[in-house]
Amino acid sequence: MIDDITPTEFVRLCEDDARWQVLDVREPWEFEVSSIDNAILMPMSDVPKRISELDSTRPTAVLCRSGIRSRNVAEFLAEQGFARLINIAGGINAWSQEVDATLEQY
Repeated sequence: MIDDITPTEFVRLCEDDARWQVLDVREPWEFEVSSIDNAILMPMSDVPKRISELDSTRPTAVLCRSGIRSRNVAEFLAEQGFARLINIAGGINAWSQEVDATLEQY
């Protein structure tokens, strides 16, 4: 089961545990429009062939534009044995509304 949490909830979660890695599964052009510091850009279609670049023992939050692609990737990563996964509900657009209004929505 993959939990959906809001960007605000995720920020609070990171305050207690800094080990989280953020996987951004959007396309490079989307990442250029707006992105989160220290996020790992890995477009959804690249995840299966680049999965070895991720640390499966670290908790992982998956992010996209609105939360749909990220949920699919989180489910895939769960099948691959990743330890702890969450989906950032509402994606980068919700992040812009809740956490960092300087991020451009698209």
